[in-house]
Amino acid sequence: MIRTAIVIISLMFLFVIACQKENPVNNRVTGTPLTLTVPAHFPLPGMFDNEPLTREGIDLGKKLFYENRLSKDGSISCASCHQQVAAFGTYDHDLSHGINNQHSSRNAPPLFNLAWQHYFGWDGQYQRIGDVASAHIRSKIDMAGNFSTISNVLRNDPSYAALFKNAFGTPDVNEERMGKALQQFSGSILSVSAKYDSVRQQLAVFTQEEAAGYTLFKTHCNGCHTEPLFTDNSFRNNGLPPSLLNDIGRERITSKPEDRYRFRVPTLRNLFLSFPFMHDGRMIAFSQIYEHYATANQINTPLIDPLLKEGIVLTANEQASLTAFLRTLTQFDFPDRPEYK
Repeated sequence: MIRTAIVIISLMFLFVIACQKENPVNNRVTGTPLTLTVPAHFPLPGMFDNEPLTREGIDLGKKLFYENRLSKDGSISCASCHQQVAAFGTYDHDLSHGINNQHSSRNAPPLFNLAWQHYFGWDGQYQRIGDVASAHIRSKIDMAGNFSTISNVLRNDPSYAALFKNAFGTPDVNEERMGKALQQFSGSILSVSAKYDSVRQQLAVFTQEEAAGYTLFKTHCNGCHTEPLFTDNSFRNNGLPPSLLNDIGRERITSKPEDRYRFRVPTLRNLFLSFPFMHDGRMIAFSQIYEHYATANQINTPLIDPLLKEGIVLTANEQASLTAFLRTLTQFDFPDRPEYK
């Protein structure tokens, strides 16, 4: 009898497992396919090669991006730190702020042109935007959210039930679906229409000062801030002295001593919207940046990137020209783009 009972229980267990395999929750984005439209001087983005971008996925992701109920106390959303007015960065804090007015150790990077990235975060800790979202939602400093609670809240909201069904085929709510939807929205945010892009498309011309700045840029900056994305998405030590927070950068991820104080090379696009600058937001003016790169090789670690070992010393006129060129990389209508609101 005992043996028979064990056999029956085992068969029931296998039956349940089989049913689960036959009817898994579909976490694949469905809906109306969209293609990111980029100018000819851009490489093709690869983010959505394996899972297409859809109108329905973007709609759900946008609503989640602005959703305060993802945080424990209902006070913080993704958009709290990634503000459209600042090219989806933070314009009013050096370090990103979370619940109870706590702050992290890093500046919130602007979110655009992510579709060309393969790693995310200042130190490249994450390989998917969904992983970034999950980490910040769970973080006790940032949002202190609980996915079980969040899922229950959204599941009981008829507007979300419809959006999840449109994006995934069923109204089921779970962490993976939320992450994929947030990737759909944030990965679709593009900044490809600055004056620089118009010049590349022969729709505009640089002023004499901007052209001089472009020449300086190609001489001194393009090695790391490679056009047209104006980043090569690498991780480099730019000689910035460690702050009291002693953020060791990519070494925290790789455990390699040579990665100490290496951080992602940020894009130079939209600098006139996305200041303060550097991974910890310690600089607010271009003059501070120019001074740093002129002297960093004299005061810092031998781990400084080889391209910076000689320093970058610019005259006042050259700084003015380079700043004029950098201004052409800012898309000044970005804060008003209705598709991102």
